[in-house]
Amino acid sequence: MNPAAHDSGSRRISQVHCLYYWANKTPNSVYLTQPFNDGTVVNYTWQQTLDEVQRMASYLLSLKLPENSHIAILGKNSAHWIMSDLAIWMAGYISVPLYPTLSGETAQYILEHSEVKLMFIGKLDGKSDTWLDVKEVISTDLPCITLPMAPEFRGQERDKSWQDIVTNTTPVNAMKLPDPDSLATLIYTSGSTGKPKGVMHDFRTLVHVAHNMEDQFGLTAEDRLLSYLPMAHCLERVIIETVSLHTGCHIFFADSLDTFVADLGRARPTMFISVPRLWMKFQSGINDKIPPTLQKILFSLPILGKFLRGRILQQLGLDQVRLAVTGSAPLPPAVISWYQSLGLDLLEGYGMTENAAYSHLNPTGANRLGTVGKPLNEVICRLSDEGEVQLKGPGTMLGYYKEPEKTAETMTADGYLKTGDLGEIDSDGYLKLTGRIKDIFKTSKGKYIAPVPIELKLGESLSIEMVCVGGGILPQPIALVILDEEVQKSLHKSGDRSALETEFEALLKKVNNTLESHEKLAFIVIMKEPWTMQNGLLTPTMKIQRQKVEDTYVDEFEKWKKQNRKIVWV
Repeated sequence: MNPAAHDSGSRRISQVHCLYYWANKTPNSVYLTQPFNDGTVVNYTWQQTLDEVQRMASYLLSLKLPENSHIAILGKNSAHWIMSDLAIWMAGYISVPLYPTLSGETAQYILEHSEVKLMFIGKLDGKSDTWLDVKEVISTDLPCITLPMAPEFRGQERDKSWQDIVTNTTPVNAMKLPDPDSLATLIYTSGSTGKPKGVMHDFRTLVHVAHNMEDQFGLTAEDRLLSYLPMAHCLERVIIETVSLHTGCHIFFADSLDTFVADLGRARPTMFISVPRLWMKFQSGINDKIPPTLQKILFSLPILGKFLRGRILQQLGLDQVRLAVTGSAPLPPAVISWYQSLGLDLLEGYGMTENAAYSHLNPTGANRLGTVGKPLNEVICRLSDEGEVQLKGPGTMLGYYKEPEKTAETMTADGYLKTGDLGEIDSDGYLKLTGRIKDIFKTSKGKYIAPVPIELKLGESLSIEMVCVGGGILPQPIALVILDEEVQKSLHKSGDRSALETEFEALLKKVNNTLESHEKLAFIVIMKEPWTMQNGLLTPTMKIQRQKVEDTYVDEFEKWKKQNRKIVWV
């Protein structure tokens, strides 16, 4: 173990320094809790984690890869995903995470663009991910290491397994620790506006952000986190991986969608960050058991209401949460209000890969619905003359890998990141996002439409899971809607559309009454086929691929219009 890494100040240098620090200070404390497919659960202490990481780093060094080589990690979240990342850094290399839901074409592009020299293959099943496509584009010349729970790929003759390597490799204790200003990782964007871009972050940036999070929210080694959002996403990389390493938090992992509730119950997280889709699914599940009208009555009863609210949070596994955050896409204020009624102060935040997911968050106890809150520590926010949100802060990227022109386009001359988001800042400094500059479209009448505010209004309906406002070739915009999963099941079972059609006609009228004449929706289209990552209509971070949705259905727009109906079923 490196004695230089034992003092608390060294934790601010790199994630590897943090690992040494906690392995020395609390070697027998559990750091990672991993459920396996067979139902077993394995705990890894800080000392065990360091030992495996050192052994793997020693093996990587024995391969004599070129200096600063790029090494990819493909797989769902797991204890060994984080260990792989740490081993790459400990050996002096640069990690390149890949989403487990990437198309084969996109995965091939990233592997070639980043020039990876080796690849870790982790937990994948070929069903809930795109492994069957991706494995076909992995070069036969690219050496791979399989992690626990990895699928069978090329066999032991071609690929080494993590377990074999750590069993047969002696750890090298005197490792050269990372330079804080050296490149740590390339985090590729989800590619919602073209080919993914490799965002470069150094160690100092990621650890600085984690340190600020620790200070601002009082995070300690006693906190518990559940890791389930993609590790390839900057948010999970900073808020789960780096924050846990910096503060000594205990990380629990989720095994699958089927076991998620049990995994959440095991973790009882004290900080929980999720995306709008999951927050809405939680609410929908409770509403199916206790109708909203009955909830209002029961919640108003002093003793029973308090017991019921606590019971609901306990069933969701959120009863120990003291910091709850939603981000990635707007969450309807009505949903946030519902969680507040349960006693959970759900805070909406904002960040990007380009600023290490560190920008804005609503303050605890001063949550202003409809906004993404105030700038976090050391973040400066301003609006351009066009209303674009521009940011400067400790999480700002080094730039885009191999793309200096795009880097220059994204940064202002005085060092602000141009986000591409439109916004408004109120007198108290709260930021309200009003849409993406590139999302604004023009109708055939020549009128400009900002879709996001309209989508938020529609999204307050509990019957809607996803919505996309478009229709640029038509005189008036239209809304394409994916129904809530439980609503779909109920509709399939009964076969009766009349009640739902009446509900959506009322919703259309209500929303249109709040819009300018050129913004009023001509009709709502209830889609039959889901939007998924597999069919390319969602990004790996669950954002709607707006242009792809438009392109997929544009030939149908005129046909739908000719039906002359307020609600169109497809």
